[in-house]
This record gives sequence, structure tokens and C-alpha cells, in this order.
Amino acid sequence: MKVAILAQTGTIPTYADFPDPQPRSGHVVVDVAAAGVHHLDLAKASGAFGEPGTMPYVIGADGVGKTATGRRVFFTSPVSPHGSWAERTLVAEEDLLDLADEVDDVTAAALGNTGLAAWLALTWRAKLQPGQNVLVLGATGALGSIAVQLAKSLGAATVVAADRDPGRLALSRERGADATVRISPDTDLVAAFRNTVGERGFDVIIDPVWGEPALAAMHVAARGARHIQIGQTAGSTIELPAGLVRAARLELLGFAHMDPPAQVRRDAYLQLTGLAATGALAVDTMALPLADCRRAWDLQQQGAPRKLVLTP
Repeated sequence: MKVAILAQTGTIPTYADFPDPQPRSGHVVVDVAAAGVHHLDLAKASGAFGEPGTMPYVIGADGVGKTATGRRVFFTSPVSPHGSWAERTLVAEEDLLDLADEVDDVTAAALGNTGLAAWLALTWRAKLQPGQNVLVLGATGALGSIAVQLAKSLGAATVVAADRDPGRLALSRERGADATVRISPDTDLVAAFRNTVGERGFDVIIDPVWGEPALAAMHVAARGARHIQIGQTAGSTIELPAGLVRAARLELLGFAHMDPPAQVRRDAYLQLTGLAATGALAVDTMALPLADCRRAWDLQQQGAPRKLVLTP
């Protein structure tokens, strides 16, 4: 079968042949229809998580496909050295999630990682309540754009989208954001955030960026606010005054989409794909054939404007 294979850390994947996976107890072979492209794939390949146990290995952490019985599934955590950037892969049965029948494969794959992260960060981790105010940092990215839409659909009073690209921020307004803030060197972010919600502040902050925008957001946190830390695209460290945390009784909560119990994730994914199937949730995707894995790699490194998905 054809796959995108990594032969050595610090390199880029190659489109090549690889042995087919074989089914075994508790595991199934999945014929892959679409596979997500994630920053995590690049980070693992760089050696940021140490040397992988098996080399060479097939890239890819999740995707959508069908089992031998015809069951259409979203899957995570393929069994090494197999990955989702392949025609077929091997997955533990417990890591299979069902999806709405009407959703297409590319959209479903795009929602598998970032969509679940957005939904579960708002509901399971932040416990967003109707009438609360939400700030989404990195709002024009794959996760952020979904988080903006979901926050509004979950009953948030005010949803503020913050990011760098003014053109894509305008799209956030069309999809439910009540206000936008452009992140730029000449923007006073604390004042700009405050102007959108007044003295009440933000009850929930969705943060895949960290750095200066995160610190500015904390200055506009409501009492008891939940700051959900997901990523660090704007910086890996900040200087956080202790008084700022105490004054707002701020809850700083780390989050990864694999944290919630399996059934919570299954229910969330069914709801997400159902929303997308009806058009209630817009997902910006860019599908490339698996043979173009190197191009997908380059685009992801540059910060692709839409969620990248590979189709074998």
C-alpha cells in the first residue's frame, strides 16, 4: 500500500510503499478515506517528543475511514508503525468513534482533532454556561474558527474573536462573533479586549496561542474566569503576576482533546459531525491527495489558512 513514511527524525515524509497492516485481537484494519494534518505530526517528526520507538514509521494521528464490516468511523492513535497518512491503518477498536451519516469524509476528518478540542474545551473543561462572555484567541485558525461558532451556539452572551488577519476576522463576524480584535504590535490588547465586554470581562478564554495575547486576556478576565490553555503559537512563556491570578480568582486550566472520558468524546463527535452535516457549523478545509504529502507538510509549517486533510 501507499503511505507517507518518515525514515529519520528531522526530515520530511516520503510517499512510498509500506507493508499492509494485519488485524489482530482487539484491533481492526481501517481503509482510510481522509486523514488530518496537524502541528503534532510535525513536532513528533522533528524529534520534539524524543526518538520514536519504531523507525521508519507512517505519519498521521487520526482520520476517517471504513472497517471491513463497512462501519464508517473516525479513528485516533493508529498502532505504530502505522499511521493515518496511508491507504490502510491499524487501530484499537476502543479508539473508533461513529460519525453522522450525512457528513462528508474531509469535513469529518477536519473536525476529528481541532473540532473535538474546541467543543470539549468549551463544554467539558470550561463548563461554559449560557449568558457568559467568551474570548477566542487564535480565532481564525482551525480550532479557533470552530470555537467561535460553537460558543455562540452554546448560548454565550458575547463572543470575541482575536487574531492577526483582518480579512479572516471579518469572516468570524459572519459566523457569529459579536466583536473582533486584531492582534498586532501596535494594538493595546488589554484596552481592545476591554472595549468589547466592558467591566464584566470574559468568563471563558480559549487560548491556543499563549504569549502576549494570553497575558492581555487575563487582564480582562471576569471573577472566576476559566482560561483554557491549549497551545503556544504566539510564545511558550509569559511573565504572569501572581496578583493578576488572585484578583480575578482565575482558573488556569491546561487541556488536550484526549483528556475527557471516551464516551464524552464519542458523544461530542457525533454532535459535531451532525452540526456540520446540517450546515450549522462551517469548517474551512483544504484536501490534498496523499501523494502530495510533502506539499501538505510545507503548508502546515507555513501555517495553512484552512484545515489540511489528506485523501489516499
